[in-house]
Amino acid sequence: MKDKKKISDKKYDKKYLLKEKNTEKKEDKRKISLKEKPIKNNNFGKKFDKASKYSAVPEYIKKKRTDKKTFEEKTVRHNKISRGNENFDYESKATTKVFKRKNVQLIKPNKKENSDENGIRLNKYIANAGISSRREADTLISTGVVSINGKIVTELGTRVQIDDIVKVGEEKINPEKKIYVLLNKPKDYITTLDDPKGRKTVLDLVKDVCAERIYPVGRLDRNTTGLLLLTNDGELTKKLTHPKYNKKKIYHVFLETPVEAEHLKKISIGIELEDGFIKPDKIDYVGETDNEIGIELHSGKNRIVRRIFEHFGYSVKKLDRVYYVGLTKKNLPRGKWRLLSQAEITRLQTGMYE
Repeated sequence: MKDKKKISDKKYDKKYLLKEKNTEKKEDKRKISLKEKPIKNNNFGKKFDKASKYSAVPEYIKKKRTDKKTFEEKTVRHNKISRGNENFDYESKATTKVFKRKNVQLIKPNKKENSDENGIRLNKYIANAGISSRREADTLISTGVVSINGKIVTELGTRVQIDDIVKVGEEKINPEKKIYVLLNKPKDYITTLDDPKGRKTVLDLVKDVCAERIYPVGRLDRNTTGLLLLTNDGELTKKLTHPKYNKKKIYHVFLETPVEAEHLKKISIGIELEDGFIKPDKIDYVGETDNEIGIELHSGKNRIVRRIFEHFGYSVKKLDRVYYVGLTKKNLPRGKWRLLSQAEITRLQTGMYE
């Protein structure tokens, strides 16, 4: 019996030793895998799984686990935080100590301080009057050309009240309501504010639209028809006409003679004109004959479409702009105008029409 007991003890010892070895191996493998395995996602949210305790958790999360009602020291990111009798300003980049959540009160900025009740910024006032863009208005202010109630103002950020008298040079200005008019320009009208020869201008077509003074954005030749935008928004005009912000335009071209396919291909690749290289975005035949061409380009050079075809000896019979910065001629007959919708104005101001 004793011998049997000894044998059974030996078996038990072997089994116990094997279990110990296996557990040691598993622990070693686990340590190695934790060291070697990279942490793919280092973004720690509010919820944590069981495996997250083995990962490189930041200190502030460990603290949240132990006491959810406290915060660790961190830089203040709000405008102001009041805690008890103490106020912290974000400009000083002060740090808050550990405190309870229930004592934290966020002080929201007073919106009335920046509202029109306290006046509007001087550069915005000048831009609203259609004198210039806001950036150009800042230049006028800093050079000492602008006066408020007879006093020269050079400080940027100055606010203007409704009853103030603002002058740029000797001219008194008034803020105007922004007006945006889309005109389908007919032939024989000049894109200008005033013509010394007494010819018809585009302003003759929109003289009854509003009391505000509006002016054309860009220009179309006398014999060119199609879309023309008129507004008193100086900032938008600068954005749409500056060479830096070339905008998409599509023209329907009618020619005296059919255009050869070889010439059309050369135009699509790009040609060299007297004022530089020009390459349209798209060009193709439209209509039933080869005399009609559709061309899309961003260039704002003077008479660019006519000069492209004149380069190959073609004569342009008729030129019509059918698309301009997201606006089309839909439901707008020749010689008629319409006011832009708020959605269209927003697209123009944000540049979301491309």
